[in-house]
Amino acid sequence: MVVGLGVSGMATALRLRQIGWTPVVVERAARRRAGGYFIAMFGPGLASARRLGILDRLENKNAGGVSFDVDRAGRRKPALSFQDFPGPPWLMRRGDLEQAAYTALPDDVEIRYGTEPTAIAQDADGVDVTLTDGAGDTVTERFDLVVGADGLRSTVRRLVFGPHERHLRRLDHMAVAFQLPGPLPGHRGDDGVIMLEPGRSMWVFPFRDNPPTVLLNYRTDDVDAEFTRPLEQRLREVFGPEPTGAALGAALDALGSADNVLFDSVEQVHLDSWQRGRVVLVGDAAWCVTLYSGMGASSGMAGADLLGTMLARHPRDLPAALAGWERRLRPHIEFLQHNGQQMRNLFVPPHRGQILLRRIIVRLSRFPLTAPLMTMVRDRGKVGRMMRADFAHPDPVYA
Repeated sequence: MVVGLGVSGMATALRLRQIGWTPVVVERAARRRAGGYFIAMFGPGLASARRLGILDRLENKNAGGVSFDVDRAGRRKPALSFQDFPGPPWLMRRGDLEQAAYTALPDDVEIRYGTEPTAIAQDADGVDVTLTDGAGDTVTERFDLVVGADGLRSTVRRLVFGPHERHLRRLDHMAVAFQLPGPLPGHRGDDGVIMLEPGRSMWVFPFRDNPPTVLLNYRTDDVDAEFTRPLEQRLREVFGPEPTGAALGAALDALGSADNVLFDSVEQVHLDSWQRGRVVLVGDAAWCVTLYSGMGASSGMAGADLLGTMLARHPRDLPAALAGWERRLRPHIEFLQHNGQQMRNLFVPPHRGQILLRRIIVRLSRFPLTAPLMTMVRDRGKVGRMMRADFAHPDPVYA
């Protein structure tokens, strides 16, 4: 049983079906979601997508425009964008990736909507899962393996590994993401727009053939209190009291009519082990490297891909398969989690000194004499190598 019909869940179901297993997918929502906010697919995710048979269903929607650092007065300067990251990554909406994975699922993969586990008990030979649907009806079924791919606040993790508070680590930041109706005032549809201020920021990501999405971020000292206020009112408080200016004002105005708004705290999951007997966690349920790392979708795809590889290599020894999977994957995930903690200062600068440092880096990256050196540092550093490395490859050369 695979719990969760997101990126990691569908990638897991695809990989398990490839190696001859019969996955049953349960999803708490009544239907599959569409649309979604901006994601970047880096080397590990693209390599896994190829092995899973969905790469040819994906499209790089990089708009190919220019990114600008802007302020409230409308002044703009050149900025770094995801096109400047190592790879470079493919840019798309989360829904694009989920649609590609969904259409690749074989017809014999059973999907049950409006269903979630309410109890999990296991022994050496299998896992008994009590499932409850939207009508309140329950049934208990037995599975050889349960994969929790049900996100940051995973039900599987809570039932088997313990309360969320034991495993979630807050980074004291909030994120709001939604699709804009069109370009911001004064900008073209292919412009990237970044507004950075101490403790708060706005990032607008353009897409080819789709409206842009916006990511609003801010730091908070009380995460729980952030969920007690109307979102639009709270954001205007966070980004006030100064006049918003045209760009930020348009983004805040668009929130009221936006569909599929993501509003959540930025948190990571830290577990001593991602497996317990015949239950294993994948993707955000297991590690959640955060959106600031840029590697959430890629690491979820890679984790699912490698899980299938290790199960195929140890068909009669589940403990060996899961142990080998975690041993291979954990060093890469821990590095990405650490990088995600550092990258939050890129997305939400804590002070003006960080903003100044960023602008210096941009200038050095654009100046003819220093640009080659900055490119070499970017590509040859450990972060750059990790964003390109196929760490889910069955036989990686760096292992």
